[in-house]
Amino acid sequence: MKILVCISKTPDTTAKIAFTDNNTKFAQDGVQWIINPYDEWYSLVRAIELKEKDAATVIHLVTVGAADSDPIIRKALALGGDEAIRVNADSHDSFYIASQIAEVAKQGAYDIVFMGKETIDYNGSSIGGMVAELLDRPYVSLATKFDLNGTVATINREIEGGEETCEVSLPVVVSTQKGMAEPRIPNMKGIMGARTKPLKVQEPIAVDALTQIASFELPPAKAGVKMISADTPEELVRLLHEEAKLI
Repeated sequence: MKILVCISKTPDTTAKIAFTDNNTKFAQDGVQWIINPYDEWYSLVRAIELKEKDAATVIHLVTVGAADSDPIIRKALALGGDEAIRVNADSHDSFYIASQIAEVAKQGAYDIVFMGKETIDYNGSSIGGMVAELLDRPYVSLATKFDLNGTVATINREIEGGEETCEVSLPVVVSTQKGMAEPRIPNMKGIMGARTKPLKVQEPIAVDALTQIASFELPPAKAGVKMISADTPEELVRLLHEEAKLI
């Protein structure tokens, strides 16, 4: 069985957010980059668990990004990927990225394509559905559990007010979230071994981006705390009604 795990580079959650070039680009100076947690903790770890049950399983990683993504890819290889593919492109357009991933998946004839439900910087949650459509494969999103029996996968996913269980025959595209697996950290053997694992770089296919970033903006700064005297509860009610719009 062959599994393709999609890996994204995202800023650490503690990174200071700022923009440059007239608020059209994210300021990267001093930013600590990490593997997107949904890709690392749930997609990649679940793929590793499947390999631990079947040693014949092969795990490949794919990233669409520039050379500065290589350290992130190496960390993912240290966790347990067998080899990685980096599509040498720098784009924030979902359709463009999905098209590159789908092309890699076609070339490799993978049985399962795993990816996190979204990236923690853009929160778009759009790549999985696009990849599945481009591959003409079934797609199960927001998966919290993935079991495999031969070529049939049983997948649990959250729905409004409950949980849904799906059965689907491979090949399949799945986006994952919390509950799919328990996070792991690379051990020393994995870190050392990752240095020699293949990291292939291939040029992107020609695809027209459908969107572009017009601008970013930060949320308004939080206002200071207003202290209301216990002797004037009517003033608290007025502020909650007229300013906070909570009542």
